Amino acid sequence: MSKKTVVVGMSGGVDSSVSAYLLKKQGYNVIGLFMKNWQSEPGEVCTSEIDFKDASAVCDILDIPLHKANFSDEYWDRVFKQFLSEHEKGRTPNPDILCNREIKFKSFYEYALKIGADFIATGHYARVVHKDGVASLYRSKDINKDQTYFLHEVSSKEFAKTIFPLSDLYKNEVRDIAKELDLDNYSKKDSVGICFVGEKNLRDFLNRFIKFEKGNILNADNEIIGQHNGSVLYTIGQRQGLGIGGIKDTDELPWYVYGKNISKNEIYVCQGVDNKLLYSQNITLDKIHWINKIHTFKNLECLIQIRHRHKPVKCRIEAKGNFNVEFEEEIRGVAPGQSAVFYNDDLCLGGGVIEARNNDL
Repeated sequence: MSKKTVVVGMSGGVDSSVSAYLLKKQGYNVIGLFMKNWQSEPGEVCTSEIDFKDASAVCDILDIPLHKANFSDEYWDRVFKQFLSEHEKGRTPNPDILCNREIKFKSFYEYALKIGADFIATGHYARVVHKDGVASLYRSKDINKDQTYFLHEVSSKEFAKTIFPLSDLYKNEVRDIAKELDLDNYSKKDSVGICFVGEKNLRDFLNRFIKFEKGNILNADNEIIGQHNGSVLYTIGQRQGLGIGGIKDTDELPWYVYGKNISKNEIYVCQGVDNKLLYSQNITLDKIHWINKIHTFKNLECLIQIRHRHKPVKCRIEAKGNFNVEFEEEIRGVAPGQSAVFYNDDLCLGGGVIEARNNDL
């Protein structure tokens, strides 16, 4: 019986490298695939080329072939355009979620099948459980690194053909394995910033695509207390970059964004990390993507997570055309455009984009 073939998404990082090693150790025929998803500007440091060199070096050590595919057009059309559109509307998008759905588990998935894959694999910290012919998504053993939040828009169909080799490992264990293998990237820092674009100053980067205009910063009494550089740049709960200080007859407490009005180009701020204006009791979603089929319901009780590493909170989903979600306890810093992801203990049910919160202006 021939070996099953697994195509591993190789990013040049330690997680995908160790994933490839573990799969080869388990007896799979392993093929690496490096995805180029962003076209760098002339004169710009091309992190993609650096990452490709790292991925190539790892594949040489592991003695596995490495393919390279360019999905930059797909990324621009299906991920980045929506990312910009959401910002223009003043929302807080998470491109990593759309990137997983459209690129890593669609374009990559389809390409892998064409080159003979029986399965695909990535270095995500997540777990797939197969039961009664159905693949379900569960949290990884390393809760601190768990990435199911970013995977909730992928469907059971794709997960049925997916392997997550790091599901039962902690990050430090992954780095230890890479060090034992003498991989140069064992201490390479985790990628941050916009998916595939890299670590950039968001304001400078977005200014290449979106025009910003200065506007007023108002306090809870509707008094102008400063100027901002463009309301689309700010999100609910943000503290940094406001440039507010030394205002007469105010406390020395830090200021936070609690709301904004894009049509007026205004942002609204309050003082104190625990200010009531920063908290929400409920949200509305137009639709929810369920990873596995879920029976029609009027009310569903589960857990909700509104950003990566946010502590899950009990909630109640009411379905009546759209979805109204009531939190058991108020959540700080909820912003339209963020994704709300639902769980039943460690089982990821799915999620959707927040359309409105209870205290939207």
